[in-house]
Amino acid sequence: MAVMAGLLRFTYPGTLLATALGWNAMAVALSSAAGPALGSLILSFLSWHWLFVANIPIGFLVYWISRILPQGISVRRKLDAISVALNAFFFAPLVFGLSFLVTRPVLALFLIVIGLMSLFLLIRREIEIETPLFPIDLLRKRPISLSVIASLCCFSAQTGSYIALPFYLQSTLSIDLFMVGLLMTPWPLSVALAAPLAAKMSHSVSTAKLCFFGCIIFSLGLLCAGLWPLKNNPWPLIAFNIIAGAGFGLFQTPNNRNMLLSSPRERAGAAGGMQATTRLLGQACGAVGMGLLFGILPFDDAPRVGLILAAGLALAGGLVSALRANSQ
Repeated sequence: MAVMAGLLRFTYPGTLLATALGWNAMAVALSSAAGPALGSLILSFLSWHWLFVANIPIGFLVYWISRILPQGISVRRKLDAISVALNAFFFAPLVFGLSFLVTRPVLALFLIVIGLMSLFLLIRREIEIETPLFPIDLLRKRPISLSVIASLCCFSAQTGSYIALPFYLQSTLSIDLFMVGLLMTPWPLSVALAAPLAAKMSHSVSTAKLCFFGCIIFSLGLLCAGLWPLKNNPWPLIAFNIIAGAGFGLFQTPNNRNMLLSSPRERAGAAGGMQATTRLLGQACGAVGMGLLFGILPFDDAPRVGLILAAGLALAGGLVSALRANSQ
């Protein structure tokens, strides 16, 4: 996942990069749509262990296909083991620290401090390096740094919502597990439809504007999902999922395109790695945030509060994207 964006940059010319990113986002969204349905089907007949066993043949297939992927321009730099260690000691303690905030606050603060200190030392070590492991050189560019912040907000909102929705459907509507999986699929399907459209629009419309309006639509869908009284009727929630997914699809492709095209071609791998790291950190924060809400709120209230907070994060992502208008 970390090198995919870089591979797309080397496979397609700049004029077709948005199209390639849109098709890639559609492929990811379609597989995300299949995941909940297949997972719920497996759990209807087998234990949760089979969710992991089912990935083994998929892994072998991906390994076989990966042998024909194109080779990018490699940077002749020896891997710095100390920088790698500092990078690990930044992300791992930060994520674990956030997850322990409610249950073990002293340990949580200790881990967060370790993570932030590691980040400080990593930046000091690599600030003068031409091709740093932690992409300080790319983050100095305003369009890239704003895209990273917006992506962090939106992926936190997306994952928090993905975790909140199944519990919301089960606790509020008492829907069985298989139907929950099916009801989750409209969101990624709408992402799959919106992503190629956003890619086509990005050739003629500012990516900052596309990202802003995508985030507004994303936020609106999440806010309605959290506030609307369902009254044992799941159809409004499905409609709001479609709206949220369409908004996220409009945001994702232009934002990724901006990150990649704002970086030098020889740093495409670093830009792709930064994009993947931002996505995964946002997903981790969204998951941890929902875990914290389940720890401090009544079980039936946590999903709706999570959806409302996710709407706020999506709105924040849109406002940050709007700041990028003056940088383009």
